Amino acid sequence: MYLYRIFPILILLFCGALAQAQTALTTVSFEVTGNCAMCKKRIEKAGKEAGAQSIEWSQNSHLATVKVDTNKVSIDHIKKQIAAAGHDTDTHRAADEIYEVLHECCLYERLGDDDHDHEGHDHEGHKHDDHDHEGHDHNHEGHDHAGHDHAKHDEDGGHNHDHDHEVTGVVVDENDKGDLKPIAEVTVYWADEPAKKVKTNENGVFKIMHVKPFRYLVISHAGMQSDTVEVKNLHDIVVVQAKNNVLKEIVISRRQKSNYISKLTPNRIETLTAKELFKAACCDLSESFTTTASVDVVSSDAVTGSKQIQMLGLSGIYTQLTVEGLPGPRAFSAPLGLNSIAGTWIEAINISKGIGSVANGFENMAGQINIELKKPHNSEKLFLNAYANNMGRTDINLNLAHHLNEKWSVGLLLHDNFMYNKKMNFSDNGFRDIPVGNLFSGINRWHYENGKGVIAQFGVKFLHDDRIGGQVDFNEDTDKFGQNRYGLGFNNQRIEGFGKLGYVFADNKHRSIGLQLSASRYKQESFFGHNTYDNEQKSIYANLLYQDILGSVAHKYKVGASVQHDNLDEEIGRKTQQQQDYLLNFGRKETTTGAFAEYTFSPSENFDAVLGLRQDYNNLYGWFTTPRAVLRYQPALGTTLRLSSGRGQRTANIFAENLGIFASSRVIQDLVGLTAQPNAYGLKPEVSWNTGITIDQNFQLFGRESGISVELFHNNFENQVVIDWEESQQVSFYNLQGKSYSNSIQAEFRFMPMQHFEARMAYRMLDVKTDYESGRLEKPLNAKHRGFLNLAYNLHSGWSFDYTLNAVGTKRLPQTASTSSQQTATRSDAYVTMNAQVSRSFGKNKNFDLYVGAENFTNYYQKDPILAYDDPFGANFDTNLVWGPITGRMFYTGIRYHIK
Repeated sequence: MYLYRIFPILILLFCGALAQAQTALTTVSFEVTGNCAMCKKRIEKAGKEAGAQSIEWSQNSHLATVKVDTNKVSIDHIKKQIAAAGHDTDTHRAADEIYEVLHECCLYERLGDDDHDHEGHDHEGHKHDDHDHEGHDHNHEGHDHAGHDHAKHDEDGGHNHDHDHEVTGVVVDENDKGDLKPIAEVTVYWADEPAKKVKTNENGVFKIMHVKPFRYLVISHAGMQSDTVEVKNLHDIVVVQAKNNVLKEIVISRRQKSNYISKLTPNRIETLTAKELFKAACCDLSESFTTTASVDVVSSDAVTGSKQIQMLGLSGIYTQLTVEGLPGPRAFSAPLGLNSIAGTWIEAINISKGIGSVANGFENMAGQINIELKKPHNSEKLFLNAYANNMGRTDINLNLAHHLNEKWSVGLLLHDNFMYNKKMNFSDNGFRDIPVGNLFSGINRWHYENGKGVIAQFGVKFLHDDRIGGQVDFNEDTDKFGQNRYGLGFNNQRIEGFGKLGYVFADNKHRSIGLQLSASRYKQESFFGHNTYDNEQKSIYANLLYQDILGSVAHKYKVGASVQHDNLDEEIGRKTQQQQDYLLNFGRKETTTGAFAEYTFSPSENFDAVLGLRQDYNNLYGWFTTPRAVLRYQPALGTTLRLSSGRGQRTANIFAENLGIFASSRVIQDLVGLTAQPNAYGLKPEVSWNTGITIDQNFQLFGRESGISVELFHNNFENQVVIDWEESQQVSFYNLQGKSYSNSIQAEFRFMPMQHFEARMAYRMLDVKTDYESGRLEKPLNAKHRGFLNLAYNLHSGWSFDYTLNAVGTKRLPQTASTSSQQTATRSDAYVTMNAQVSRSFGKNKNFDLYVGAENFTNYYQKDPILAYDDPFGANFDTNLVWGPITGRMFYTGIRYHIK
């Protein structure tokens, strides 16, 4: 009776067997010599004309992968035809007269000619490493550089990047058919020595003498957008390919990665490029980490809309957030600060887990996230983004950049966010899931570079955030501080001025001095039912840095001094429409001044050892020392080991960092008594020691680059400020008495199962425990297990498909069973969320994008995020026990348009 079901399958199997009997498809790989993109075109054309069904030659491995029907064509015949086109194979040598008339760039090392040296290249046992086109990794004197990872070989086959050598390269243009044509008269010079320039010849080839320690070549041509490339292998040919009037360094069979890990920096830095951010809606910084496994972003509570990052199982307050090396949202501005940086402003996000450089300060405890914004001298003239979703949110983003002259450029970054769906309430508890209102922010920045070593950047940032939340029918004019309806609101303003000034000494390019400055004012006015919380923060930061070498580039050092001053004022009150019940004031002036020194030992490209030490004085807590050390070692090709360890310290801002307390009826234990305490609420500064080891292994899978990474980190706290939710109807703050630690292990696998298709999957396990007054407990609302999957498929036609899955394990819940029947479970549910996006680029220059997507399209959300929601002015009301998404399925669409 099931014959009709299996009959079609039998027919397909029979046809497949018949087809296989008639063909003898075979896939083989063999060595073919060549240098560049033009070689690739020539080799693959010869193979197809010889009868291969498909052929792909890798510039990196020098292997040709051929699929052929051996009943019709032999492998030997294909090899002969490739040799006849001028390229040696493992069994056939090209005729000398054909080889000698190849393009100048294509004069490769002949197979079997160990002593033959063409065009000044060193070929003594020279084996090319896989090129890792990692996107923007380095910032050198205002230029952004691609982090291509090449092997570096000296005359003995070892690693040496500092000897003088003539570097050879070729610049070619690709037309719409994919044909390559050399470009003559292209200007090439070292970024460190712009006065000495060379030009490409009629074959598009240039030769330029390398002078140690120069690394960065500037490639420019009239009518084309220039590029700066990093040369990491002095003996490889630099290939620069132009398309649509844009010069780019290319690596055949390697696509630019949107998410990558640098192999050369001592600290392990994961970089998310703007291309990675485009995989999701990415309206602001809080939504910029959805496609990475390294950082979690969770809702702080069920009503304020604020989000916090988590790294290594620790709250975002332990991660140092910087913007281009300057302090980002911190102290009072940290809880809502992730919403203030628009995703379209971001050029790259650098994520460094564990301890960082002492030059960046002492507050880094779990890691550092540095945001690189778009800069006026190298970004688009215009970038426009418009976004809307079905929950009532719209975003308008506009970036403008203009070159005033050769030295000056100016940029303007604008972000406007509207949220107007007053009825959005997935859990049907009568409370808005997200406050409504408007957030506007902007940056005006200037860049100056005189070409003689002086670089200056300065600008101003502005933020205004005005939102209302609470029950869906709350009216601020009639219900504020009343008993009928519960509401909350924010009115936040932040203004910041910043500046950077740097000078690279003309007689010694290793020697430079830089000054970083910022001054900001943040003011927040907010209410939560009958609770009020206002604060004001005035901050000044300065950092002076000098760096040089000791004898050779194997010995580098940095020294400097910094000052961080914060003037902090807070008011906590309780108010009804009839009276002010109380109003408490908290204030302090905190200044930390310090000096630091850092030494880097790099005897070879395989090893770095960084030792750093800070000595700081805090006017509230006195002197403290911050030691840090980082080791990087590459024992074999594709293997990178790192070890880091060091100390971090910070002052807790217990109210601003836990805003959800005010959106509840919990009583802050001994709140009045805290006003009489010295320093910061009478609490000691938090101290932690972080140790981590990471292993990154790259290899070839399916003939494409793949990799596995394993990370282990341990944080051990001293004097940690414990936020104790374990007693119902109250919350208390106290310094740790006992132990508090976090252990994190994460494994990630990256591979490309097929051309244009990239996959990343990861698993993380956390062990985070603290000694509370009631005993040692697992950190609440923290998932012990997390799984992650990201798939990206990109086509040259402009289509992009992205999919992200997050599997989150159960979380421990603080117990409130004695006060509310809503929450009696000891652990939350495990859950899975899925996001997906499809985008398409249009136009001759692919400068118009249309994208549509869905977040949480499985529509999973926490059904009871608010306890006692039906009695918001009662003793059991609590919005802080959020363990999962509070909003369900969301659809969005948007456009992007840019002018280069």
